[in-house]
Amino acid sequence: MNDSHNESAVSASLLTEHDIYLLKQGSHFKLYDKLGAHPMNFRGEDGTYFAVWAPNASSVSVVGNFNDWEDGAHPLSARGDDSGIWEGFIPGVGHGAIYKYHIVSSLNDYTVDKGDPMARYWQLPPDTASVVWSDSFVWSDDDWMTRRASRNSLNAPVSIYECHLGSWRRDQNEPDKWLNYRQLAHELCDHLKTGNFTHVELMPIMEHPFYGSWGYQVLGYFAPTARYGTPEDFRYFVDHMHRNNIGVILDWVPSHFPSNEYGLTYFDGSHLYEHADPRRGWHPDWKSYIFNLGRNEVRAFLISNAIYWLDQFHVDGLRVDAVASMLYLDYSRKEGEWIPNTKGGRENLESISFMRRMNEVVYEMFPGVQTIAEESTAWPMVSKPAYMGGLGFGMKWNMGWMHDTLDYFQLDPVYRSYHHNEITFSLWYAFSENFVLAISHDEVVHGKKSILGRMPGDDWQKFANLRLLWGYMLTHPGKKLNFMGSEFGQWNEWDHDKSLDWNLLQFPLHSGLWRFVQDANKLLREEPSLYQRDFDGQGFEWVSCNDSTNSVLSYLRFASDRDDMLLVVCNLTPTPRNNYRVGVPRTGYWREVLNSDSQTYGGSNQGNLGGQEAAPVAFAGRYDQSLSLNLPPLSVLVFKPDHEHSQQR
Repeated sequence: MNDSHNESAVSASLLTEHDIYLLKQGSHFKLYDKLGAHPMNFRGEDGTYFAVWAPNASSVSVVGNFNDWEDGAHPLSARGDDSGIWEGFIPGVGHGAIYKYHIVSSLNDYTVDKGDPMARYWQLPPDTASVVWSDSFVWSDDDWMTRRASRNSLNAPVSIYECHLGSWRRDQNEPDKWLNYRQLAHELCDHLKTGNFTHVELMPIMEHPFYGSWGYQVLGYFAPTARYGTPEDFRYFVDHMHRNNIGVILDWVPSHFPSNEYGLTYFDGSHLYEHADPRRGWHPDWKSYIFNLGRNEVRAFLISNAIYWLDQFHVDGLRVDAVASMLYLDYSRKEGEWIPNTKGGRENLESISFMRRMNEVVYEMFPGVQTIAEESTAWPMVSKPAYMGGLGFGMKWNMGWMHDTLDYFQLDPVYRSYHHNEITFSLWYAFSENFVLAISHDEVVHGKKSILGRMPGDDWQKFANLRLLWGYMLTHPGKKLNFMGSEFGQWNEWDHDKSLDWNLLQFPLHSGLWRFVQDANKLLREEPSLYQRDFDGQGFEWVSCNDSTNSVLSYLRFASDRDDMLLVVCNLTPTPRNNYRVGVPRTGYWREVLNSDSQTYGGSNQGNLGGQEAAPVAFAGRYDQSLSLNLPPLSVLVFKPDHEHSQQR
């Protein structure tokens, strides 16, 4: 670069002194507008402005396909304000140019070509360079964005479909070929609408070098993976979902990053993004580096990244991965492999502070979204506001419910009466957090079998058990999440290199399960008692939780208006229960609005002929009237008071 270019690079800076101040304070939350590669016109010349944080570099230059990857051909200039920012404007470099930063460290003999931490697009792996990218997408989701807060609220119906885009469905003619974001937008959206799901949650779509990490080893934090298309293609995906009233949640990984040389690790010859001490900076399970959340610039980088997806891609929520690993300094470590905090404890005070601040910023800037914690311990107040001493998340995955429920359901029903407390225990703590009942991808890999494969009995009983599990989940307090494939009964464990087994839908038991999921989700969306008070103990009441002998559960769900209610009865064995008495708080006719044993779903078609009139027979000293029900085998029944039917009679 000649002198005039060096001069223009400085004067073309996008960074003000206030930007630098905020960066150093860790409170610049739109760094993506300032750092990275920005195509622009400067003094009549089209080109690209580059800026990168590398405080321990002695020189930084941009190398790429526009200068034959020649070191030093286009050097950047240090700002001279102790910010660690290197910047410059390169004429003639524009949209689609491939580049890296050539960094020479001032601390040692380390030289390296690094991808851009703020790159908005990367080459398709295994290629490793960043790509200059300009935005050109026109959004058409104003209606959704206007109403989004009500769709995402804690008292809204939420049934989330967790999805890995590369293995949901492959090209039918070329099974090894991925569908692109635009194809997926239409095909996946149609499936979600048919299934009456409210949201889709995508396993990480940020650029990642190793496909087998499922996206959880993120390298390009600001770039949708090129495997499925361009950033505009992904914007189209979100836009199409929104125009069809489906929210989009992204898995987000601020806990750790992979060790690839061209990524964040040892960025400028120092442990810039990660802790230097492996007792803090190296994750033994995932063989990855842990972010140094005590460094202000790193906090700003990550919070800016969270804001980026909400701002630039209209995303409706972030499910934050591996929160437990961030909370505890001794997570997955033996004695002597971790360093206590300044108070001598095991709590990661820097991470706690980071998560609180991240959530505060997210909800302040985007009040209509949700953050969701994948947190597997009993850490208190995860989903309570930071000002109350909580971590500030909107919701938290209920891992305890998931483990207890799956452990119970995979038991042969003959043993279930001895484990009755496992299926009822969750209600002791159900309202301590804003819980999402999640049966995720982690439950269908590594030899655990598919959810259907875990069910006991012959094929008919397996499907009946799975319908029962879905029905129990949909009527239990909490928002819902299921991993793709369980909605139609995938037999095989999930394989990220293959499409789901869609051919199974030609078989009656599989198609029947899929119809049941559609109807159960429809009921969830239509009945306020199933969602308005998910996080309020006043929205739930046991009718009977103690019938371990028959393995039967019965409970009521209430809407904000307690006159609006549903009765749920679960028969957790394959033995039909005839004339089974269940107390109810109201006289009149109770209409059967869902029966998982219906022939439509592949069941034995037993039930209660559409409903039953409550009889003046007291129940357990709590109700003055009750129903005498026929409980089909391995079934969930849902009843609703029907005032009109009662009046007609």
